[in-house]
Amino acid sequence: VQLQASGGGLVQAGGSLRLSCAASGRTVSSYHMGWFRQAPGKEREFVVALSRVGNIVYADSVKGRFTISRDSAKNTVYLQMNSLASEDTAVYYCAADGGVTAFDDLRRVPTYDYWGQGTQVTVSS
Repeated sequence: VQLQASGGGLVQAGGSLRLSCAASGRTVSSYHMGWFRQAPGKEREFVVALSRVGNIVYADSVKGRFTISRDSAKNTVYLQMNSLASEDTAVYYCAADGGVTAFDDLRRVPTYDYWGQGTQVTVSS
Protein backbone atom coordinates (compact mmCIF):
# COMPACT_ATOMS: atom_id res chain seq x y z
CA VAL A 1 0.00 0.00 0.00
CA GLN A 2 1.12 3.57 -0.66
CA LEU A 3 0.16 6.31 1.76
CA GLN A 4 -0.17 10.03 1.04
CA ALA A 5 -0.53 12.36 4.00
CA SER A 6 -1.86 15.87 3.57
CA GLY A 7 -3.65 18.65 5.42
CA GLY A 8 -0.85 20.12 7.47
CA GLY A 9 -0.25 23.82 7.75
CA LEU A 10 0.20 26.79 10.04
CA VAL A 11 -2.46 27.37 12.68
CA GLN A 12 -2.76 29.49 15.78
CA ALA A 13 -2.85 27.92 19.21
CA GLY A 14 -6.36 26.76 20.00
CA GLY A 15 -7.14 26.16 16.35
CA SER A 16 -7.92 23.00 14.44
CA LEU A 17 -6.61 21.03 11.48
CA ARG A 18 -7.68 17.83 9.80
CA LEU A 19 -5.01 15.59 8.36
CA SER A 20 -5.77 13.03 5.68
CA CYS A 21 -3.97 9.83 4.81
CA ALA A 22 -5.04 8.53 1.42
CA ALA A 23 -4.15 4.94 0.61
CA SER A 24 -3.68 3.36 -2.78
CA GLY A 25 -3.71 -0.37 -3.29
CA ARG A 26 -5.47 -2.40 -0.67
CA THR A 27 -8.24 -0.91 1.39
CA VAL A 28 -7.30 0.83 4.64
CA SER A 29 -9.68 -1.52 6.45
CA SER A 30 -7.16 -4.29 5.75
CA TYR A 31 -4.56 -2.57 7.90
CA HIS A 32 -3.99 -1.32 11.35
CA MET A 33 -3.47 2.41 10.84
CA GLY A 34 -1.45 4.80 12.93
CA TRP A 35 -0.45 8.43 13.16
CA PHE A 36 2.92 9.43 14.51
CA ARG A 37 4.72 12.76 14.77
CA GLN A 38 8.28 13.94 14.94
CA ALA A 39 9.39 17.32 16.23
CA PRO A 40 12.84 18.72 15.39
CA GLY A 41 15.54 17.00 17.38
CA LYS A 42 13.15 14.44 18.84
CA GLU A 43 12.28 10.85 18.12
CA ARG A 44 9.17 9.91 16.24
CA GLU A 45 6.36 9.46 18.73
CA PHE A 46 3.04 7.72 18.74
CA VAL A 47 -0.14 9.78 18.41
CA VAL A 48 -3.03 7.40 17.74
CA ALA A 49 -3.78 3.99 16.25
CA LEU A 50 -6.88 2.44 14.72
CA SER A 51 -7.04 -1.33 14.47
CA ARG A 52 -8.64 -3.23 11.62
CA VAL A 53 -11.68 -3.95 13.75
CA GLY A 54 -12.04 -0.37 14.91
CA ASN A 55 -10.32 -0.32 18.28
CA ILE A 56 -8.57 2.99 18.98
CA VAL A 57 -5.79 4.04 21.31
CA TYR A 58 -4.56 7.61 21.79
CA ALA A 59 -1.40 8.97 23.32
CA ASP A 60 -2.20 10.66 26.61
CA SER A 61 -0.93 13.97 25.24
CA VAL A 62 -3.66 14.13 22.58
CA LYS A 63 -6.52 12.32 24.27
CA GLY A 64 -9.69 14.40 24.18
CA ARG A 65 -8.29 16.73 21.51
CA PHE A 66 -7.52 14.48 18.54
CA THR A 67 -9.85 12.06 16.78
CA ILE A 68 -8.99 9.38 14.26
CA SER A 69 -11.53 8.14 11.74
CA ARG A 70 -11.65 5.98 8.65
CA ASP A 71 -13.63 6.36 5.42
CA SER A 72 -13.45 3.05 3.60
CA ALA A 73 -15.27 4.42 0.55
CA LYS A 74 -12.54 7.02 0.09
CA ASN A 75 -9.81 4.68 1.33
CA THR A 76 -8.66 7.42 3.63
CA VAL A 77 -7.89 7.81 7.32
CA TYR A 78 -8.32 11.18 8.99
CA LEU A 79 -6.87 12.84 12.05
CA GLN A 80 -8.99 15.67 13.39
CA MET A 81 -6.89 17.85 15.67
CA ASN A 82 -8.56 20.38 17.93
CA SER A 83 -7.29 22.72 20.63
CA LEU A 84 -3.85 22.68 19.08
CA ALA A 85 -0.92 23.85 21.14
CA SER A 86 2.68 24.75 20.31
CA GLU A 87 3.86 21.36 21.55
CA ASP A 88 1.84 19.74 18.77
CA THR A 89 4.19 21.26 16.20
CA ALA A 90 5.80 18.41 14.27
CA VAL A 91 5.84 16.50 11.03
CA TYR A 92 2.93 14.08 11.14
CA TYR A 93 3.19 10.66 9.52
CA CYS A 94 0.54 8.08 8.81
CA ALA A 95 1.49 4.43 8.79
CA ALA A 96 -0.03 1.05 8.01
CA ASP A 97 0.58 -2.37 9.49
CA GLY A 98 -0.55 -5.41 7.55
CA GLY A 99 0.44 -8.06 10.06
CA VAL A 100 -1.08 -9.91 12.96
CA THR A 101 -0.26 -7.50 15.73
CA ALA A 102 -0.98 -7.22 19.42
CA PHE A 103 -3.02 -4.11 20.12
CA ASP A 104 -0.40 -2.67 22.49
CA ASP A 105 2.23 -2.96 19.76
CA LEU A 106 0.34 -0.45 17.63
CA ARG A 107 2.06 2.26 19.68
CA ARG A 108 5.47 1.21 18.39
CA VAL A 109 7.18 2.66 15.32
CA PRO A 110 8.78 -0.66 14.23
CA THR A 111 5.34 -2.30 14.06
CA TYR A 112 4.43 -0.48 10.88
CA ASP A 113 5.38 -1.68 7.40
CA TYR A 114 4.33 1.31 5.35
CA TRP A 115 4.73 5.04 5.90
CA GLY A 116 3.48 8.17 4.24
CA GLN A 117 5.79 11.06 3.46
CA GLY A 118 4.73 13.29 6.34
CA THR A 119 2.93 16.59 6.55
CA GLN A 120 4.12 19.58 8.57
CA VAL A 121 1.93 20.99 11.32
CA THR A 122 3.05 24.25 12.88
CA VAL A 123 1.16 25.80 15.77
CA SER A 124 1.96 29.40 16.58
CA SER A 125 1.45 30.70 20.09
